[in-house]
Amino acid sequence: MNDGPKSIRGATACSLRPLLMPRSVVVVGASRKPGAIGHRVLNNLLGYPFQGPVFAVNPRAECIEGTTCYTSVRELPDAVDLAIIATPAATVPGVLEDCVARGVPAAVVISAGFSEAGPDGVALQQQIKALITRSGIRVVGPNCLGIINTDPAVRLNASFSQVLPPVGNIALSSQSGGVAVAALTAARRFGLGLSGFASVGNKVDVSGNDLLEFWEQDPRTAVILLYLESFGNPRRFSKIARRVGRTKPVIALKGGRSQAGSRAAQSHTAALAARGVAVDALFRQSGVVRVETLEELFDAAAVLSLQPLAPGPRVGIVTNAGGPGILAADACEAAGLVVPPTSHALRTALTGILPAAAGFNNPIDMIASATPEQYEKVIALTLASSDFDALIVEYIAVGQKPADIRAAIARGVGSGRRAGAKDRPVVACFMVEESMAEVPAAPGEESFPMFEFPEAAARALGRAVQYADWRRQPAGVYVDSGNRFNAARTLCEAALRDRGPGWLSATETRQLLASAGFQLPGGGTATSADEAVALARQIGGPVAIKLASRVILHKSDVGGVRLGLLGDAAIRSAFDEIREAAIRVAGADAFDGVVVQPMVGSSVEIVAGMTHDPSFGPLIMFGLGGIHVEVLADVCFRIAPLSDHDAAEMVRSIRGYRLLEGYRGHPRCDVAALERMLLDLSGLVEAVPVIAELDFNPVMALAEGSGTVIVDARIRLA
Repeated sequence: MNDGPKSIRGATACSLRPLLMPRSVVVVGASRKPGAIGHRVLNNLLGYPFQGPVFAVNPRAECIEGTTCYTSVRELPDAVDLAIIATPAATVPGVLEDCVARGVPAAVVISAGFSEAGPDGVALQQQIKALITRSGIRVVGPNCLGIINTDPAVRLNASFSQVLPPVGNIALSSQSGGVAVAALTAARRFGLGLSGFASVGNKVDVSGNDLLEFWEQDPRTAVILLYLESFGNPRRFSKIARRVGRTKPVIALKGGRSQAGSRAAQSHTAALAARGVAVDALFRQSGVVRVETLEELFDAAAVLSLQPLAPGPRVGIVTNAGGPGILAADACEAAGLVVPPTSHALRTALTGILPAAAGFNNPIDMIASATPEQYEKVIALTLASSDFDALIVEYIAVGQKPADIRAAIARGVGSGRRAGAKDRPVVACFMVEESMAEVPAAPGEESFPMFEFPEAAARALGRAVQYADWRRQPAGVYVDSGNRFNAARTLCEAALRDRGPGWLSATETRQLLASAGFQLPGGGTATSADEAVALARQIGGPVAIKLASRVILHKSDVGGVRLGLLGDAAIRSAFDEIREAAIRVAGADAFDGVVVQPMVGSSVEIVAGMTHDPSFGPLIMFGLGGIHVEVLADVCFRIAPLSDHDAAEMVRSIRGYRLLEGYRGHPRCDVAALERMLLDLSGLVEAVPVIAELDFNPVMALAEGSGTVIVDARIRLA
């Protein structure tokens, strides 16, 4: 069963080899004008220099930069792997036709003026898309900066960037040309080397998903960076990123996070599902490291590309100043890291190295007089100690040469590694005038990330530790529901056929959930006071009576809920009052009857639900429920389908999880039943795609071993 997906991703990577590892290149639109894009691309190819033949196409020139020009791609004397196109937008479809006719398997369209430029540009881009579909040529762009491969055997700079990054093990894809330029500049400034780079522009063909599959198999790439503005196929991205992340970190900066959702929502789930929620869920489930700024993108990349993955969250802090050490400790805790005290054994060992005035707890404050020799010995001891899983080393300029301290740290790290600490990352914070990130390591020295401030170091280390923790988790298992939801599907399809989109009635909702195996309270729906009394007598104890309406969704807002009722008179009175309230607010059609249920015992109220995102599909929500759900907003979201790991992680990720564990004498709730309910909910909405919104609120989380009870639910079909 695995051969299919492996062969597909193998085919994707193979189809990109002529693009990212070409043996020969032609620049179509090569120009004699020094400032023109076509001139800069040709210069970059020749100047890097590219390790294969370079051709040029310009019908008005015989030779540019020593390269013979041809009037069209069709007239090239030899076969070419890659065409770089920098001609006016209107000419690009014809140029690509020439490439297909000449057998060119790949192209980069740098030209702008396509879907980003209005209806005419959209039409041009559609022409290109049709040609790609018909011919199979792989195309990056249009409207992009180009591509780079730093492999010494290739040396491809098929871009018009004036900044060439150093060689390294980080691959970078950017959807924005402007961000791409800034990223290449930052890579050089941070001293981080790239294995490859691609500016995908309008993504008419090659996408970030394709590049992930190529770089997954590229032995020169250890870390993958993505700048994203949109997802073409979020579900495919999730599957690929989840697989790639098991061996190579994927770090993403997503633009457009602050935009609010435009759709009016009626369910609690939809109201709480802001636009960024789906992306957060996607990244979290896929193990993608999400960052907020371009600087954080490279901070995280520095830690993950230069250092081993931490075995845990415990951080030791070594500093020569108390204040920065405290700031580092605060930043670590804010980043989800732990700053434990030093052990007696480590404190004893440090007393032979540091003066009595030093601070021997964590942070370890060597005080301002600390020498390079003390740095080296303290780091060697601290790194080798079993007290910590990672190390932050600070230096404040107070007399020693920063370069000497850096070298001492490297020696100390080397000693710690030789003592067995091979899996513990080290990051440094140098609060000095010069940028230490640009100082290369000496031959044979280990390279470690250098930060200017402790907060940045802690944030980057925290993200690396979270990624390491995700990678250690077993891959989740997806439950096959079989035919379990056939009855629910039939009911929903009949309701759509009979009356079109809208909310199911209370009776239909109970039938659907019962057929799907969800745990419901007893009782039922009554359309008259006599029926309500009869149901209450069957229940035989205090009951709850609630409005049943496909028009009024928030029952409490209109006085549509009565609790703890006993006796026929109380039941009849509640029925009449609820009916009158519904009619007064929304007319006679708003009253479908009442739901009569037994009162459920002491429990924690939970909300669970689903809303359908147009790009990401079903979003599953879980959190603290009841009337305060939108006030407290203690909820989390994940994208369906859920694995068992997703469900367990959702239950434990809300702030109110302590209530479920049993708080101040309250019994522990049935957490396993909550996880099963989430998996069942995920299976239901996957099996019945006409469900557009769904709310279970409240769900009563009963004592351990007693399950859960869905007290109220509503389902909208579309």
